[in-house]
Amino acid sequence: MKNTILLLLFVTFISSILFADSSITRGPDIGEIYFIGPTVTSEGIYRSTDFGETAICMDSSYYYDQNEYICADLTPGSIYSIREFDALYYSNNYGQAGSWVFRNYPIRDVSSGRNEGVLYNKCSSHSNDYGINFIQHQLNGYFGIRKATEIDNQDNVGYVITEANGIPDSLFLLISYDNFENLEIQHVLDMHRSTEMYLSRGYENGELYLFVRNIQFLDNRLYYSTDYGQTWELKNTFNCPNLPMKGIVGGRQPGELYIIFECIQLAFFINHIYIYHSLDYGETFTIYHPIAIGPEPYYSNFEATPTTGTAPLAVQFTDLSSGEDIWSWEWDFNDDGIIDSYEQNPEYTYQDTGSYTVRLKITAFAIENEAYRKDYIHVIDGSGVDNYELGITNYELNNYPNPFNPTTTIYFTAKNAKDAKLEIYNLKGQKIKKLEIRNLKLGINEIIWDGTDNDNKPVSSGIYLYKIKSDDNVSISKKMILLR
Repeated sequence: MKNTILLLLFVTFISSILFADSSITRGPDIGEIYFIGPTVTSEGIYRSTDFGETAICMDSSYYYDQNEYICADLTPGSIYSIREFDALYYSNNYGQAGSWVFRNYPIRDVSSGRNEGVLYNKCSSHSNDYGINFIQHQLNGYFGIRKATEIDNQDNVGYVITEANGIPDSLFLLISYDNFENLEIQHVLDMHRSTEMYLSRGYENGELYLFVRNIQFLDNRLYYSTDYGQTWELKNTFNCPNLPMKGIVGGRQPGELYIIFECIQLAFFINHIYIYHSLDYGETFTIYHPIAIGPEPYYSNFEATPTTGTAPLAVQFTDLSSGEDIWSWEWDFNDDGIIDSYEQNPEYTYQDTGSYTVRLKITAFAIENEAYRKDYIHVIDGSGVDNYELGITNYELNNYPNPFNPTTTIYFTAKNAKDAKLEIYNLKGQKIKKLEIRNLKLGINEIIWDGTDNDNKPVSSGIYLYKIKSDDNVSISKKMILLR
């Protein structure tokens, strides 16, 4: 059906074929995927052999309140499904209605293994006989509450992302090298525990995709790792359109990734499935629209011209929202919770310097949908006054590696050079280190912290805050993690 290209939103083999699953899974053939999607009466399991461009409903006996977990097998035609009351069923006929047989209980989450007939029940157990029997894992070193689970292409390597009690602003990526018998911390993610996430392996050993969405389903981000989750690269952001994401799965080819989005509105009168297909590691996508029930969905979207300039900056906003007969547009040009305009295509003048987040909420019938672009408008000082300005986005103040041991490099952008200093604090608010920044220059500046305090004594493992201060009291802080 609909086939368009999604432009890049953020500029920045082994013999076994593997899968990661939730509402979408990959079959053994190139272009073959299965997903859970709407029917005119309920939900069903669909199969596509053309990368999601078209799909055939194999079984329409699903209900909306069922758990939505499926995974395909390396055996052609084999697929697993979680049905009501955490029951695992298996089909050897491409998920056709009438071909399902009961396998095991209780099984709440499944993902496919590295060989035919192998599947995993989260990180707790796995089956080698098509789900008939499961072997329990010891999980030594595991802690916290599970957020996501995946195995690697490499034998015996697996991952779990957890949240820990008492640490609300960090998530922990654990890695196992012996099939979840023992686990250790691989990476600490600077993310709040309310963050929702989907984890999928890619095509090569050590290759992972991580899709993260905040609690408001805004500012959704796709990250990519090639070193078993030790470091991560932001590949893409998904602010507009604001479509609920249901799952991701790595593809059958190098760089291939699938993401499934579902838009349900007006009590299922409007129900659409979008398959995002990438062959360049999630930087760009072809968007397929295999399921379209009802009229076009309502979602908010916009663009602005210009997005950067000197104060005062007049910006023209253009509504790109989808849906017929939209009733109202509510614009918040500086993310302060106050509606600045109700026009469809307004113009707004920014008087002060800074970076501004913009929101647009549309209303139609009983539907409200909001688009959000973080730090979208950048207003700079054009007066020529020699003042010092520190960056305020994640890309103008950061440190690498993070977590680190024994050293990390902190870097930031200076737009007009004056003296600055860097201070490091522990979580109790105690200043443990002051670092002088010498030879400050325009552009990117770097300074190395070796994990010692003011007395040059090594500090212990933990979370630390680093703060950049300028002479004119501009101050920005971020978080880093030291692992001894």
